Amino acid sequence: MKILMALTSHDQLGTTGRKTGFWLEEFAAPYYVFRDAGVELTLASPKGGQPPIDPKSDEPENQTAAMTRFKQDALAQKALSQTVKLSDMKAKDFDSIFYVGGHGPMWDLVDNPISIDLIESFYDSGKPVAAVCHAPGLLHRVMYKGAPLVKGKRVTGFTNGEEEAVHLTKVVPFLVEDELKRLGGLYEKAADWESFAVVDGRLVTGQNPASSTDAARALLHLLSKKSS
Repeated sequence: MKILMALTSHDQLGTTGRKTGFWLEEFAAPYYVFRDAGVELTLASPKGGQPPIDPKSDEPENQTAAMTRFKQDALAQKALSQTVKLSDMKAKDFDSIFYVGGHGPMWDLVDNPISIDLIESFYDSGKPVAAVCHAPGLLHRVMYKGAPLVKGKRVTGFTNGEEEAVHLTKVVPFLVEDELKRLGGLYEKAADWESFAVVDGRLVTGQNPASSTDAARALLHLLSKKSS
């Protein structure tokens, strides 16, 4: 089984002058869920090379078992430092795509034609698409059969309350919850910061960093059903 994990290359938090990037738990947790299941992983980002880690995601209060494991795993660190370019990736070479969240993707992946084409290509060919936290926002220009991909589908993503709690409501280009609803998505959520993942057909979405493991497991379950 082959999964493409896509990460951001963007490290600026809007015009605040602060750093951002991908959220480390949202990479580390799915990475080990997949790797421990024997999945062949390819890591990609718009610019290739080392994607920026959101410094906030690595603060002491945000540490998790998967992050601790990653920091002791030279192989994983090397893989992350050498992401391939997203523009070189083709859906036909993989069984699924998993988008890692964090605030970075809200700038370099939401309106990225390469990313949009890739998601559509995976979905159109009957392959599952997964996204966690802010990454479900990347679906906002993705179309399927002439309508927004999320229209009429159960979805989740970073909540308005969670964005408010990190004081970035006015910084992000749009609120993930509001946008998914605007597109006709059947948006669902658990309490802020609790793990919550939704599967609707070939679409898997996770609400927040805590949902990373569950979203990755849900994707694996979907793929194992497909191959059986």
